[in-house]
Amino acid sequence: MTCLAAVLVTRNRVPLLMQVLDALDSQTRRPDLIVVVDNGSTDDTAAQLAIRAAADARLHPLRLDRNLGGAGGFAEGIRRACALGADHLWLSDDDAIPRPDTIATLISALERFEQDQDRRPPFACSRVVWKDGSLCEMNTPRPVWDWPRFLTATDGLALVDSCSFVSVLIPRWAVERHGLPIAEYFIWFDDAEYTRRLSVDHPGLHVPASVILHDIALNRGVNFGLVTPDDLWKFRFGARNEASFHLHREGWISYLLFIDHVLRQLRAAKVPFRLRWPIWRSLVAALTFNPKIQRLNDRDTAQPPPDQSASRQPRP
Repeated sequence: MTCLAAVLVTRNRVPLLMQVLDALDSQTRRPDLIVVVDNGSTDDTAAQLAIRAAADARLHPLRLDRNLGGAGGFAEGIRRACALGADHLWLSDDDAIPRPDTIATLISALERFEQDQDRRPPFACSRVVWKDGSLCEMNTPRPVWDWPRFLTATDGLALVDSCSFVSVLIPRWAVERHGLPIAEYFIWFDDAEYTRRLSVDHPGLHVPASVILHDIALNRGVNFGLVTPDDLWKFRFGARNEASFHLHREGWISYLLFIDHVLRQLRAAKVPFRLRWPIWRSLVAALTFNPKIQRLNDRDTAQPPPDQSASRQPRP
């Protein structure tokens, strides 16, 4: 039997995290390992995880000495899960509640597809819904040109080349072949870049029968016209990270088209200049921002980061 590891990244959200851990206990295919990356929390996350880990040997808290963002957190969590012997990794957020069969359905779909089609997809992702049951806009996978090839009127799988880190199952071989998420992204586009990288040889699978609830305040997609003063810092990371991807992976034309796309959204929404300017600067910062992809053997995976207090967030 393969070793299944759940990898969660959390920061200062104990009540939601405990709900997710309870949901993992209720899975029809329970994880053999649960790696919870505590991203420099300043509340009682560490204490609560220690109590829970004392009663559950499957739980492996990993406290980081500073906040590395979702990107750095998942990179460290995947590294640790692989060091513990994981064959499959299920990645998700600390505010996403899986149904009892969410993980089992992903595993079954991936294994059945490999057996029936003699192909090896690098990941399988769930249908992410919002609190009212509608599609969660920010977690919609990107389909490939022949996405409905394995869909029927009532069942089946869609071919996708990217998805979010909300309920995605990744086999270990894909991590060994393609490396880890780019920690330097900190937040935004780290999941899209990673799953696109995994999909270079074969698309991933979107499994509509596997459902997870993303308990976020607002259900909205990614649009730079929606930027506000409170979340400007996220949009700055998003602009830099995605622009860097287009430039350094796809070339100048792709980079310029992305810039045009962002500027059109800003203009259409009549975003104030004080919010546009930082995003423009982040688009330019992508010219020199091209972080290296790390592999599993880049450093000793058996040594955890030191347990220290959190530090302030980096800025793009």
